[in-house]
Amino acid sequence: MAALRAAKQALRKELKKRVTALGNQEKLRQSRIITQKLLKHPKYELCQRIAVFLSMNDEVCTKDIIEDIFKRGKECFIPRYFTNSSHMDMLRLASAEDMQSLPLTSWNIRQPGDEEEREEALATGGLELILMPGLGFDKSGNRLGRGKGFYDTYLERCMRHTKGKPYTIGLAFKEQICQEVPVDDNDILIDEVLYEDM
Repeated sequence: MAALRAAKQALRKELKKRVTALGNQEKLRQSRIITQKLLKHPKYELCQRIAVFLSMNDEVCTKDIIEDIFKRGKECFIPRYFTNSSHMDMLRLASAEDMQSLPLTSWNIRQPGDEEEREEALATGGLELILMPGLGFDKSGNRLGRGKGFYDTYLERCMRHTKGKPYTIGLAFKEQICQEVPVDDNDILIDEVLYEDM
């Protein structure tokens, strides 16, 4: 267990370095390509209830994806993370503009405030698609997160929902694709990773 934790930590450090080395222009260029791939993806076209992360500077930019979700009349859900736990909810975003009014957390992520009443995806009709961030991915669907376990814990909750596990797509810079991501039994495989093909 300790060896696995150390392997994950070492890989996180290496991947953070790789992404930091990318300039903002390069991150935007790759984000545009990934966005175009997603918008043409059959799963994205079919799904109505979609959860998407609000991207940080070291993640694939999701702004255009969120705007497209609303343009197509789909329902958009975004994460609300709870500090000091691995609990996360996916809450309904009313519009692309709604995003700008959300408070910033200590992690510099916009998310609904703790007291704010919003529709939670699993309390209503579940989710059909989750777009996932990550520090690293491999081609087998293994994902390396930031170590808090938010998404793995949430996917476990999804599996207990009548709708079952939604389709999961990781969004990654090509520098985040690894030969192999070290995983344990709590890490849930994702269905697909979108990145710029070489």
